[in-house]
Amino acid sequence: MRRELGTEVEMIRGNYGEFKVLVDGQTVIDGGALAALGVLPSGRKVVAAVRERLSG
Repeated sequence: MRRELGTEVEMIRGNYGEFKVLVDGQTVIDGGALAALGVLPSGRKVVAAVRERLSG
């Protein structure tokens, strides 16, 4: 995120199997049930979702 978007990020440890990305308090990516199985969204998908939210 820092390199791709030139923005600061804060990482917060969540519960087991939880994967969420928030921008200004709004969820832009939620791994849902698949995150508990270790299936996470790709880095490209995360960056694209954050980029879209920041531009809107």
